[in-house]
Amino acid sequence: MHPKEKFLREEYISILKKLKGDEQPRWGKFSAQGMIEHMTDSIGIGWNRIVYPMYTSPENLPKAKAFMLSDKPFKENTPNPYMGEKPPQLRNKNIAEAIEELEKEILNFVQYHKNNPGIIVQNPFFGDLNYEEWLHLLHKHALHHLRQFGLIE
Repeated sequence: MHPKEKFLREEYISILKKLKGDEQPRWGKFSAQGMIEHMTDSIGIGWNRIVYPMYTSPENLPKAKAFMLSDKPFKENTPNPYMGEKPPQLRNKNIAEAIEELEKEILNFVQYHKNNPGIIVQNPFFGDLNYEEWLHLLHKHALHHLRQFGLIE
């Protein structure tokens, strides 16, 4: 198993299970549950369950993808033009259900890529990504939100 896949499937979920749901973020507008549901949707983009139009212009794509593939973290309060001023309504009854939904989404993502070896899936900000590139992005994104809630430094 790829180390970043292992992280998403095992370590990440284990860390998230420490959340009670009433934690305040260090930055941003998400509640803990809202952040988890956001990550579920981000993973959904990685296997074409959710499709957004390309946002980054072709001339800016190489620089954006180079940043995404680097180990430089996302900045706090990085804007997402596909999100409104307010976070979306929560769709799960509680944080435990949100984590369960996220676990299933990770498995769907992994299975989709295993069933479609070599498939390229477009990310609206970073362009066409293969499985390893998606794993890198999702790992980076997960770490960003774990820092947001003080679960890692």
